[in-house]
This record gives sequence, C-alpha cells and structure tokens, in this order.
Amino acid sequence: MTLFSDTRYLFVRALKKLVRNPILIFFSLFQPIIFLVLFTQLFRRFNELPGFPPGISYLQYAAAGILLQNAFSSALQAGTSIVDDINYGFLQKMLVTQVARPAILLGRLSSDAFRVTVQSVIILVLAYLLGFRVNTGLPGILLMLFIIAFFGLAWSGISLALGMRTRSAETVFGIGGFLTFPLLFMSTALVPVSFMPSWMQDVSKFNPISYAVNAVRDLSLAGFYSTNAVLESIGVIALIAVITMSATLYMFRKVVS
Repeated sequence: MTLFSDTRYLFVRALKKLVRNPILIFFSLFQPIIFLVLFTQLFRRFNELPGFPPGISYLQYAAAGILLQNAFSSALQAGTSIVDDINYGFLQKMLVTQVARPAILLGRLSSDAFRVTVQSVIILVLAYLLGFRVNTGLPGILLMLFIIAFFGLAWSGISLALGMRTRSAETVFGIGGFLTFPLLFMSTALVPVSFMPSWMQDVSKFNPISYAVNAVRDLSLAGFYSTNAVLESIGVIALIAVITMSATLYMFRKVVS
C-alpha cells in the first residue's frame, strides 16, 4: 500500500467515526453558533463607539473572530481521537501492519482540517443569513477557508502531542479549554485593539490568533489589495506548524518505539 492510499483510508475512517457520533459535531458547532447569534446581537451597538472601524456592523467585524475561535477550539480537542486509538488498541494494531507510519498522522491531520473547513462553511452560511458579506466573493472565501484550515492544522499538533503524551482525553480537553478563551479574548477576534487595556494590547501584538483574524477580516472587508495581513498570517501559522508538528512527530516516534 502507498502513503497516499493509507492516508486516504485513515482519513475516511476518521470521518466515519465522527459521523457515527453526531453529538460531537453538534457540540463542536454549538459554541461558535451561540457566539455568532447572541454575541453579535448583544454587542451590535459596539460599532457606535469611538474607535470602532467606521462603516461596518459588529457582525461584519466579529464573524472572522468567531470563525477562528471555532478552528482554534476544534484543533485543541483533536488529540482526544488519538487517545481513543491508543487506549482501545487500534494504534497498536496498525503498527504491526504494513501501513505507512506517516499516514497514521497524515490521515488524522487531514480529517481534522477537513472538519474545520466544513464547520467554517456552516458558520459562514449562517453569518450570511444574518447579514455578513465577503467583498472578495468566492475567491476570497476560498482563501479565508485555506487560512482557517491551515490555522486549525497548525494548532492540532499541540493537541495530538498532548494526547500521545498523557493518553488522557480529560487532560486534552482541560488544557484545550484553558488555552482557548484567554488567547481568544486577548486578541482582535471580538474587539478592536484600541478597546483593550494597554497590557492586553501588548499581548495581542504577539497573539497568533490576532494575525489569523486580521487576515480573514481584511479579506472580507478590504479586499485582495490588503495583502500584508494575509502574508503575515500565513508566515506566523507556518512557524506555529513547524513547532507543533515537530512536537507531534517527537511524541509519535516515542509511541511507535
């Protein structure tokens, strides 16, 4: 069997496992939909405050942050699947077959990126029904989805490494929840940087969520001519991916050995 066919098989297996447990799909989408429907209505008059970007609604501003929040939280829970494979013996069974070792990780990572993309499409459709628009049309939407999926892929490495290290789904969930909201609220996901305390503004400048959010937001508002934010976000996400995937490969080699 080739690396591609092994990866495809494990990719399909991961999706079937997810579809057979629809409650996970529901709860993974529940939080961002609540953010989209309730937060944007509760804070819809934020656009009247001094310092808020002129000419746009709060929905138009916050939609990018909600999309990245979904990708971030979903990625940080991805390690629970590898914990199940270890604890139920499926990983050990694969290791005694001729399956290509990289395919074990590639199948999992590609399924996580695909899941985040589908979730993002659902959120975009709901946001469109509420009044959200993307000025760059379909090409802009596709680039937004690429950034979101790449962002989720990069952060899923942390979750996979934690899952292989701790072999505890509860630990993965706990650490994921601990990281999600502080990083989300100390970024430009939900409010402009000028609305934050000075110390939080400093944190936001180094927060990777801010880079990804700014790129997605610029694609929906400013158009393709605003390329700096897009290039910066891709560079930051690539750096995160190198770090997290290195940790994942290190832990995977220890599990395999």
